[in-house]
Amino acid sequence: MEQRFEGRTALVTGSTSGIGAEVARALAAEGALVVVSGRRAELGAAVVAKIEAEGGRAVFVPADLSAGGAAVRELADATLAAVGGRLDILVNNAALLLQPRPTGEVDEETLDAAYAISVKSAFQLTGALVPAMAERGDGVVVNMGSISGSIGMGGSALYSMTKAAVHSLTKSWAAEYGPRGVRVNAVAPGPTATEGQADNAHLIAPLLATAPDRRMGRLEEVAAAVVFLAGDGATHIHGAILPVDGGLAAV
Repeated sequence: MEQRFEGRTALVTGSTSGIGAEVARALAAEGALVVVSGRRAELGAAVVAKIEAEGGRAVFVPADLSAGGAAVRELADATLAAVGGRLDILVNNAALLLQPRPTGEVDEETLDAAYAISVKSAFQLTGALVPAMAERGDGVVVNMGSISGSIGMGGSALYSMTKAAVHSLTKSWAAEYGPRGVRVNAVAPGPTATEGQADNAHLIAPLLATAPDRRMGRLEEVAAAVVFLAGDGATHIHGAILPVDGGLAAV
């Protein structure tokens, strides 16, 4: 059976756990050589081991994207070195996990960290890696947005702010890079069954009760959307924010 990404390379930021790890696994299952990236080497090694056990190819490149600047540049350089100089797919997935809290209780350190990881690193990494895609006229960027980037949720102002910025960047980059052969889109998950959501079940339940399918999303459902947008079946899609939320944003 032909694999969609045979011979292609991908970087997935924040892919040592949760949605990012599942996206890395899904891309590798379709033949891509995947760069797994994050702060914790032991988690990264586990993701790579799982991918290899399933017959895929992956390497781990450590990165602390909260550091910005030089750290992002180092990740870009190390990624290109790991994949032989050509990157085909960039998935800007890294984000700071935030528990809901009132705006007045968000300290400046948390505010800066959320912006640095979720917005600034995606901006800088795209600036470092995507011009080469545009120069050769081929490449894909998939950003990880969120339902909270489009609708208001009490206690989620900071997270919503960062995801709204990701949605805006997606459209701006589609306008900037699309005419040069690079497709830029985003996936916007709703509540998804990740490790980090276990403590929020009581907050999520009332929200899910209003969604058409009345349940949390699964990791593989979000990853499938990323795979679709990265693949050749989505060649006429630019600047889209694809919801994977059980219809929650629609209603």
